[in-house]
Formats: sequence, structure tokens, C-alpha cells
Amino acid sequence: MSVDRAPEAGNETTTEAATTEATVAASLHYYSIAPNTRVNVRSGPGTGYTIVRVLAEGSQVPIYCQTPGTTVTGYYGTTNIWDNIDDGEYISDAYVNTGSDGYVRPHCS
Repeated sequence: MSVDRAPEAGNETTTEAATTEATVAASLHYYSIAPNTRVNVRSGPGTGYTIVRVLAEGSQVPIYCQTPGTTVTGYYGTTNIWDNIDDGEYISDAYVNTGSDGYVRPHCS
């Protein structure tokens, strides 16, 4: 048997944040990067941004949002779409198997 509890006084914001986080996590999908490819992760949506790490071959990534940036030609074609895979981390969509030539996630704000 489960018991529904009302949030404790002062915890409404915490409860709302947890609900929002759970909703985002439930809708999150992981996408494979191009086979036999190591992908540079950059600090912004373009090749002029600093490389912050490199994804190993066979990696899968979440895409939180997408934004236009430098045009890149990669395994999956030519695109200017960049995928936000973590806070301050972007990879070119040209190396991500999203099954689409366009946007599959919301635009980054």
C-alpha cells in the first residue's frame, strides 16, 4: 500500500524541481555516435570552441537541446546543428545517429 504525502512546508520548490527533472529524464534518449569514430566534445557549438574531452568509439550520448553553429561534414552528412550533451558540452550532429537531417530535440535557449 502506498501513501500520498503532501510536500512539507517550504519544500514546494524542491518537489517541483524533482518533478521537472523526472520528466526530462523519462523523455531522454541516448543516441549512438558514428561507428569507429572518436568525437571531439567542445565548449560551444562550433569548431572554434575549446575541446573539453573526446568521446570514445561506440559512445552513446543524450541530447538535451540543439543549436546552430559551425557547419561540419561528418559520417552522417553536412550540418550546422550542434547537440548539447551536457552542461557546456557540444558535439556536431554530423557524427550522431539521430535518424534525422533536422532537429530532434528542442532548440537551446
